Amino acid sequence: MTPRSEPGTAPRGRYLLTLALAALGVVYGDIGTSPLYALRESFYGQHGIAVTPGNVLGVLSLVFWSLVIVVTIKYHIVIIRADNKGEGGVLALMALVNGARLARGLSPRRLMIVLGIFGSALLYADGGLTPAISVLSAVEGLEVATPALASWVLPVTLVILVGLFLLQSRGTARIGALFGPVMLVWFATLGVLGLSEIVHQPAVLAAVSPHHAVRFFAEAPGRGLIVLGAVFLVVTGGEALYADLGHFGHRAIQIAWFSVTFPGLLLNYFGQGALLLRNPAAAENPFYHLAPGWALYPLIALATAAAVIASQAVISGAFSLTRQAVQLGYSPRLQIEHTSSRTIGQIYVPLVNWGLMLLTCVLVLSFETSSRIAGAYGVAISALMLITTLMFYVMSREVWHWRFPRAASVAALFLVVDVLFVFANALKIRYGGWVPLAIAATLFTLMTTWKSGREVLAKRMQEKTVALKMLLADLAAEPPLRVPGTAVFLYGTTDGTPPALVHNLAHNKVLHERIVFLTMVTEDVPHVLPAERVTVKPLGKGFYQVIARYGFMDDPDIEDVLAACQVKSLDIPIAGTTFFLGRETLVASDRPGMAQWRESLFAFMSRNALRATAFFKIPADQVFEVGAQVEL
Repeated sequence: MTPRSEPGTAPRGRYLLTLALAALGVVYGDIGTSPLYALRESFYGQHGIAVTPGNVLGVLSLVFWSLVIVVTIKYHIVIIRADNKGEGGVLALMALVNGARLARGLSPRRLMIVLGIFGSALLYADGGLTPAISVLSAVEGLEVATPALASWVLPVTLVILVGLFLLQSRGTARIGALFGPVMLVWFATLGVLGLSEIVHQPAVLAAVSPHHAVRFFAEAPGRGLIVLGAVFLVVTGGEALYADLGHFGHRAIQIAWFSVTFPGLLLNYFGQGALLLRNPAAAENPFYHLAPGWALYPLIALATAAAVIASQAVISGAFSLTRQAVQLGYSPRLQIEHTSSRTIGQIYVPLVNWGLMLLTCVLVLSFETSSRIAGAYGVAISALMLITTLMFYVMSREVWHWRFPRAASVAALFLVVDVLFVFANALKIRYGGWVPLAIAATLFTLMTTWKSGREVLAKRMQEKTVALKMLLADLAAEPPLRVPGTAVFLYGTTDGTPPALVHNLAHNKVLHERIVFLTMVTEDVPHVLPAERVTVKPLGKGFYQVIARYGFMDDPDIEDVLAACQVKSLDIPIAGTTFFLGRETLVASDRPGMAQWRESLFAFMSRNALRATAFFKIPADQVFEVGAQVEL
């Protein structure tokens, strides 16, 4: 990925074009590989319709207006501006909306939270399906080139996918520089292939008129709804550009779309339509039948490269989404590794990587063909697009302060299309569409269980916590023995005494010369400026309260916190400082809070979460953990 510009500066000139080229590789991989399978699904397979001139023009008209309304107007013109201080994506939007509603004292916020969490769960489900369908549909070109190679499609697909996931730990900083140029060649190839057919059948351009789409639906609404589920595949990359907003900015993303991606896609889709008008038998695989025989193998190689790039973008997006979920408190702490010291966003999350690899390979082996995967693909993203529209409406009212008529009219336009797509994709549920919904429901349960569990745990800990003012008063009345050095107590709230301090005082009867109560807070913004990172409040008698604030795209680091404290006249040398952390053993109970099965699940997740020592990068040999058993 390409480094973004400094906050407050807009990229321009050559740098803006460089960002636009990089966006081609990162943002448009998913939507850029849709021509491999999208149009084919309308005319081929168990739900394929007859290849007639009226049907071809009707489907092409649906494709054209879907790209215009959903991708161009909704995402590139409207939604792309709904950023949370430069960052996009469903969790960033949720944090932005919730922050605004909290500031204005509005409640409840739970609906926005539920929508945001479920939306992020749907993105994870898409993260398994996109590599599977993209790579499999690209490799299926071998069947078109040489039918005898059909048995090699699955093994080759699995080898490519496994290799892709194995490379994640090494980062993509080096090969990432090639993503943009490769996708530029890909979109140029899409355009040339399509144009070569359009010149032989220019009548296909009549599909630009919306009356062909209206007629197609009016003739047989049931058939139209089924086909709309296949047409939706042309817009499945819309959410990706919004999620990657923080890496490139809206100007670079828009330039890449309007100058390269949009023209290339339209030319290819209309070229496939022109081919079907001339040769209906090409519906078996209209994309590869666009190419002359001599170009098939090079095209398969290029398509495979584009599919790998599309998969890489989705995988990297899952890593970034995981970091946001951890920071916002919807996921246990996980191991997050930085694979580049120079590039923003280059992170690697081992657990997510291996989980996606297993999921993707299982999907390929289970569905066996890209056409069958297409039956499951789209269900998750159509629901996510609907969620984004609902959250956008609230955001436009609460953050942008749009008047009701304006907000409602814009949202209504998007909602009509979104609801139609959701209904169309709902028809796929029995044919495999239940798979992404089941994945999303599982992840939604895990995320909400973790969030609720942390709230219940905080309440249980608060019941046993001694008020900080009371402790300080007791210590002033009966001062304990003080020993040289600094002790830092990490605790989740600022108004209570860390249990680790109480236990240490009760058992050891001594306190360090300097006591620092450190609370890490994640704000509803992507980044917190270094100057605003830390607040230090002296409490007297060698006690200090430190609050360290991070954004949901920041990585907490104890050395960073201590350096910021030094600027605020509190010098805490990391060498010689002891860090006290609480470590709770959780036990499910029948107390009010959560169902027992969820308490057991939360306890299991808590036991397997990354230790705070590693997450906050605290030297392990300077940590003192104090255990406690807590009934949930």
